[in-house]
Parts: sequence; C-alpha cells; structure tokens
Amino acid sequence: MDRSKAKQATIYFDENIHKALRLKAAGTNRSISDVVNEAVKNLLAEDQKSLEAFEAQDYEPVISYEDLLNDLKSEGKI
Repeated sequence: MDRSKAKQATIYFDENIHKALRLKAAGTNRSISDVVNEAVKNLLAEDQKSLEAFEAQDYEPVISYEDLLNDLKSEGKI
C-alpha cells in the first residue's frame, strides 16, 4: 500500500477479532492495516460482483397491478 496516499482511521475491534488480526498479520509478515485493507477490498469486490449480477438479470417488465388487471380483462381471462 502506498502510505503517502493512505488515510488514517480509528477502528474499534472486538477483543477476539483484534487478537486474530494480530496473529494473522504476524503470521504473514504484514501489518494489521494491510490485512484489514485486503479484507475490505475483497468485500467491496464481492459487492461489485453482486451488483453486476443483479443488473445483468433479465427481469419481467414492471407493470402496475391495475394495468395487469386491465390486461387480463381485455384478454378475457377475468
């Protein structure tokens, strides 16, 4: 991470989460900030994929209930 472009924030973690982060960071020779940044980037990437999938879905056209009833009546279905 380019520290010159990084923004500082104070984040409060549950005690056990913080302990896990410290161990993860130490075990991978990275800082807690790097571990958290990677996790947030992955979460944002998942959200982006979900939004793309949602937008790509083929939905039925939106029609009001009144219009639906009128269509059914004009087609002799009700």
